[in-house]
Amino acid sequence: MRKILIETSARHVHVTESDLETLFGKGYKLTPKKNLSQPGQFASEERVLLRGPKNELKGVSILGPCRGATQIEISLTDARTLGVSAAIRESGDIEGTSGITIVGPAGELTVDKGVIAAKRHIHMTPADAEEFGVSDKQIVSVKVDTDGRSLIFGDVVVRVSSSYALAMHIDTDESNAAAIKPGTEGDLIV
Repeated sequence: MRKILIETSARHVHVTESDLETLFGKGYKLTPKKNLSQPGQFASEERVLLRGPKNELKGVSILGPCRGATQIEISLTDARTLGVSAAIRESGDIEGTSGITIVGPAGELTVDKGVIAAKRHIHMTPADAEEFGVSDKQIVSVKVDTDGRSLIFGDVVVRVSSSYALAMHIDTDESNAAAIKPGTEGDLIV
C-alpha cells in the first residue's frame, strides 16, 4: 500500500473578491508566490493581520484563488492567543462559526463567521480512493512513525475529487505533536 504524504497547513485565510478589495483596494488581484500541492491552489504574496478580542496575529498568508466565502483557518493554539473560538470543521463548513477582524493595507473588515480549525483530512483522487479502499467522507486513521513522536491521527476525513492530489493536511498544532518534517509520510488505517 502506498504511503500518504503529510503536509502542515499553517494559519491562513481564504477571501472573496469583494473582501480582497476591501483589504487591498479596488480591482486588486492576488499575487501568486508559491503553488500548493492541490492543483490550482497557491500561497500569495499578500499578508493580513488577524485581530481578536485578546491579541493579534501578523503576517497571515492569503491562499488563492479567491473563494465564494471568506474563511480563516487557524490552529486551536492560535484561537486561544486571539481569544476566539475555532470550531473544528471541514473547509467551507462555516455556518455557526466565530467571526474575527481582518486588517489589510487598504482597509479592514469584521466577518461574523468563518473562523475554523480545519478538520484533519486527506485529499484523494477517485483512483487513489479505489486503491486505498475508501470513499468520500469516510473517517479513517493515519499512523505516523517519527523520531520520538510517533502517533496515530484519528478522525481523519477522506475527501475525494478528480481535482485533488494525494496529500493529508494537518494544522501546526498537530504537526508539532508528531514532529512532522517535510516529506513525512503516513500509513492509512481503515
